[in-house]
Amino acid sequence: MTVRVLVADDQDLVRTGLSMILDAQPDIEVVGQAADGLEAVELARRLRPDVCLFDIRMPGMDGIAATRELAGAGVADPLAIVVITTFDLDEYVYGALKAGARGFLLKDAGPELLVQAIHAAAKGDALIAPRITARLLAAFADSRTGRQPVQPIEPLTSREEQVLITVANGRTNAEIASELHISLSTVKTHLTSVMAKVGARNRVEIVMWAYETGRVKR
Repeated sequence: MTVRVLVADDQDLVRTGLSMILDAQPDIEVVGQAADGLEAVELARRLRPDVCLFDIRMPGMDGIAATRELAGAGVADPLAIVVITTFDLDEYVYGALKAGARGFLLKDAGPELLVQAIHAAAKGDALIAPRITARLLAAFADSRTGRQPVQPIEPLTSREEQVLITVANGRTNAEIASELHISLSTVKTHLTSVMAKVGARNRVEIVMWAYETGRVKR
C-alpha cells in the first residue's frame, strides 16, 4: 500500500530534496508540496494525505500551528503529521508533540530515519529522533511538576501496564508483540484500551503520560 505524503518547507532546495528522497521509495508518493504553513493546511485538507511532513519555521503559519490545525485537540479527523527541523530546541519539540505531531526529526537524521518516521506515522506509530526522545519526554514530565497527574478513567490491567512501558521505551507494535509473546492484534487492542483510559490520542501522548505519572524514569 502506497503512503501518500504532503511535504511543507519554505526552502525550495530542502522541500525538493525531501520530496525526492520520499518519491524514490517504492511505497511512498509525494502528492503535494507547500512553501508555507497556510498553504500546507489548505493542501492537507484538500488532498487528505496519509502523512504530512512539516518544517517548523515557515512564514505565515509555522509548522506547529499548522499541526495544531490538522491534528490538535478537538480536530474530528486528525491527520498524521511528522515535524522536521534544523533546530534541536526543547520548546519546538514540546510544542510539536502537544500540537498533535506523531513524529519529530532533525534534518540531519538521514534518509533512512526519515522514511521510517513516515511509515511509522502512517501506521499510527510514533518516531522521535533518538537523541532527543528521552530528554524531551523527561522535560515534558518536569514541566508538569506541581500538577496532579491525570489519572486513568479506570485502572490499567497488568498487561496494559506492560504495553505502556514498552511503548514508552520506543518499541514498535511488532517489537512489543515479540517481547511480550502476544499477537499484533492483541497489542493494538491493548493500545486502544490504554489510550481510552488515559485520554491519549496517539502513542506520543501515551509516552508523555507514562513520564508524567512516573511510570518511566529519565
